[in-house]
Amino acid sequence: MAREFSTVGVVGLGTMGAGIVEVFARNGIDVVAVEISEPALERGRATLTASTDRAVAKGKLAAADRDALHERVHFAVGLPALHSVDLVIEAVPEHLDLKQRIFAELDRVCRPEAILATNTSSLSVTEISVATTRPNQVIGIHFFNPAPVMKLVEVVRTVVTSPEVVADVEALCARLGKVDVTINDRAGFIANALLFGYLNHAVAMAESHYAAREDIDAAMKLGCGLPMGPLALMDLIGLDTAYEILDTMYRRGGRDRRHAPVPLLKQMVTAGLLGRKSGRGFYTYERPGSPVVVPDEATPPATEAALADGARAIAKVGVVGSGTMATGIIEVFAKAGYEVVSVTRGAEKSAKVCEAVKTSLNKGVVRGKLAEADRDAALGRISWSATLDHLADVDLVVEAVVEELSVKKALFASLDEICKPGVVLATTTSSLPVIDVAMATQRPADVVGLHFFNPAPVMPLVEVVRTIRTSPEATATARAVCAALGKTGVVCGDRSGFIVNALLFPYLNDAVRMLEASYSTADDIDHAMKLGCGYPMGPFELLDVVGLDVALAIQRELYLELREPGFAPAPLLEHLVTAGYLGRKTRRGFRDHSHR
Repeated sequence: MAREFSTVGVVGLGTMGAGIVEVFARNGIDVVAVEISEPALERGRATLTASTDRAVAKGKLAAADRDALHERVHFAVGLPALHSVDLVIEAVPEHLDLKQRIFAELDRVCRPEAILATNTSSLSVTEISVATTRPNQVIGIHFFNPAPVMKLVEVVRTVVTSPEVVADVEALCARLGKVDVTINDRAGFIANALLFGYLNHAVAMAESHYAAREDIDAAMKLGCGLPMGPLALMDLIGLDTAYEILDTMYRRGGRDRRHAPVPLLKQMVTAGLLGRKSGRGFYTYERPGSPVVVPDEATPPATEAALADGARAIAKVGVVGSGTMATGIIEVFAKAGYEVVSVTRGAEKSAKVCEAVKTSLNKGVVRGKLAEADRDAALGRISWSATLDHLADVDLVVEAVVEELSVKKALFASLDEICKPGVVLATTTSSLPVIDVAMATQRPADVVGLHFFNPAPVMPLVEVVRTIRTSPEATATARAVCAALGKTGVVCGDRSGFIVNALLFPYLNDAVRMLEASYSTADDIDHAMKLGCGYPMGPFELLDVVGLDVALAIQRELYLELREPGFAPAPLLEHLVTAGYLGRKTRRGFRDHSHR
C-alpha cells in the first residue's frame, strides 16, 4: 500500500511554486506554503488567488470549491513551519548552492520519515540529495508550467532513492490526475533535454540573421503544429532561466556543444532582456509580465503593399512534375485564380495528375469547403501538357520533380532556354542546395526555393529560400505569390534543412539517442513531449509517420553540411533503416503497426 499524504509543504511561491500549491489543494490535500519573507509570501498568495479566480471566471472551478481550496492552504514565513508535513516540494530558483542549503535545513526541520522532493528542471537531484542525511528519501518531482494545467510530471530517482519512495510518489501523481514518467537523474531529464537543444538552435538561427524571429516562430508553428514558436517560448520561459538550464545541461550532459548557450542569450540576459517578465526579450511586450506583443524596430511591415514591393506580376504559372507534391501545388494555384500549365513526362502521367486534381477538388465540394462553380472554374484554368515548350509564356515555374540533383539541374538548364526573360524559376526541394540548381541556368538571380509542405492544399507554410545570387525582386515575387495563395511565406537562406527540418530533425535524432541509451522508453518520451511541451505528436510517433529512411537522409544532409558532432545520425536509426523497419509504410518502425 502506498503511503497516504495528508499534508504537503511547498517551498518557494513563484509562478511554479504557487501552481504546485494549487494542484495539491485542488485535490483535497492540506498545504503549508512557505516563503523567505512576508512580501514574497504575499506575492505567492496573490498569484494563487489570481489563478483560482481566473478558473472560476472561465467556469472551470466552482466558487465554493475555490474557497475550500484556499482554506486548505496555510501560508508561513520560514522552513520551521514544515516540521510535521509528509512531503516537501522545493520550487526555488535553479541555483545548486541555494537548493543544497534549503535541503540541509529541511533535513533538520522535517520528520525523519518525510519525503524531500525538488522541482528542479535541470540540476542534479543526486547533488541536492547529498546535502541531507536521508538521500534515500530525496526525489525529483518535476511539474511543468502552468502546473494546474499541464498533465506531465517527471519523477526523478537517484541511484539511492528508495523504491518505496518512488512508488509512493507515483501513486501521489495518479491521485493528482497527472501522468508520471519515472526516470533516472540525468541532465535535463526527458523534456528539457530534448526541448532546450532545439530552442538553443533556434536562437543561433536568430543570432546569425539566417531568418527573422517572426519567420522562425511561424515556421515551427505552421510547419510542425507546435503551440508556440521557439523564440516566443524562450520569452515565456525567461531567458535567464533558459540560460541556466542550458549551461547546467552543457556542464552535466557531456559538454555537447549544442547545449552551450548561444552567445546572444548571455548578452540579452546581461542587458536585462529576459522575455515577458521584463517586458522585452526576442519580442517587445505591452508591459512586464504581459503576453501582448507590441511592434518594435525589428517588426516587419505587415501591409500587402510592403510585401509586394519590387514583386513582378504573376498571372500564369507552370508546374513541372507528376507526384503528390506537384498535384497539390497545381490545385493550390488553380484555386487561387492563376492560370496553370501542368507539364509531365508523357500523356499517361498527365492523365493521372488530372484525375488526382479532379478527385481532390471533388472532395472539397463533398466536404462543403468548395462550391461546384469554383471547382469547375479551377479546373478550367489548368492546361495539361507533356512538353516543356508550353512553358514559354508563363511568369513563374515551380519544379516538383524527384529529389535528385542531376535531374533538377538538367530540368533548370532546359527551362533557362525555353522561358522568357524575367520569369521566376522555383524549386520545391526540401533537402538539396538551391544554388546548385540555380547555377545550372544563366539567370541565377531569378531562381528561388519554394518549399511547400505536404499536403500542399492543407499546409499553410511555404519556406521561401533565397541563395546568395537570388535577386530581391525574385524573393519579393515569391513572398507575394505565397500571400496570394493564402499561405505564410517565411524567408530563409540556402542552407541544409532550411528552418523547419534543420530544427526538427536534430530534436528527433536526440530522442533516438535517448532511447538508445536506455534512459527511457519510446512511450514515456512521447508522453513527455506531448504532455510536457504540448507537441501534437511524440518524436517516435512522428518518426514512424515521416519514415525512418527519410529522417535518416535528412539527418545525414544536416551532419554533412554543418559537421556538428551532435548532428551525427543516431546508430539505432541507421540500424532500423538497414533492417527495413521504416515506420508505418513498412508496418514496423519504432513501434509495430501490423495490427493497426
